[in-house]
Order: sequence, then C-alpha cells, then structure tokens
Amino acid sequence: MDAQGLGANAVCQVAVVVQDIEKAAKAYAAVFNLPVPQIRETEAEEKTHIRYKGQPTQARAKLAFINMGQVTLELIEPIGGPSTWQEHLEARGEGVHHIAFRVPNMEQSVSFLDAKGCPTVQRGDFKGGCYAYVDASKDLKVVLELLASTPA
Repeated sequence: MDAQGLGANAVCQVAVVVQDIEKAAKAYAAVFNLPVPQIRETEAEEKTHIRYKGQPTQARAKLAFINMGQVTLELIEPIGGPSTWQEHLEARGEGVHHIAFRVPNMEQSVSFLDAKGCPTVQRGDFKGGCYAYVDASKDLKVVLELLASTPA
C-alpha cells in the first residue's frame, strides 16, 4: 500500500463541530443561499459499534449534510458519551474537525496511517459503510476521516 499511499486523494467532506446544530445549519444555509439541511441523529452503539480510543462509548451526534458540489459540508453536534467530537468541542471550541476521504480498503488505509504515526481515535459503522477518524494532527494538523463502503 505504501506505493499508493492512503489510496485516495480527493476530499469528499469537510466537517465542523458545533454546539447548536439547528442554529449552525440555518446560518450556513443563509450564507450559501441553500435550503436548511435535514438534521438527524446517529444510532446507538449497539448498531454503530462505535469505539472511542478503543473502548465502546454511548456517544452519538446530531448531523447535517450540506452539498457544496464536489465536497459535502458536515455539521456535527456531539451528544451522549465521550467522543472525538466532544473532545474537540471542549479543547478547541467550535470549528473544523476533520477532512474526509473515501478509501477502497479501510484496514489497509488505517494500517498505512498508523505506520506513519497517525493513530485511529474513533471508529464506527453506519448504514452502508464504516468510518475511522485518524489523528494526523502531528504532521498534517488535522484529523482525517476515512470512509469505506460495506461490502454487500
């Protein structure tokens, strides 16, 4: 995998952690003259298998997705237990949390980044796929989200 690096080089999403998703969604919609996005909540740990720093957590989030053409803007309001989203909000306040890439092979991409000194801080499943947040802040100054489809 090292010859091809991460296995992806097109950003598909930028995410912003917010304290009040309803307020933030309205503000983004107004600035970009777009409809206010639908807000939904992530499912419980029993369905998402969410792990934060290797441990199960009851963390959930309210999410809103805004189509910005090539890139989707994701708004995240953390709710529930410990998570990378809540940690970011408490340590840094509202702001950019991660940039995301679709990868063809989650395990290879996670292993590649781990070997580069970028540990996985949170993982979980969602309908049709899975995600991993990788702390690349030492070298890249940002968290990376890896997104992969779940085989049918």
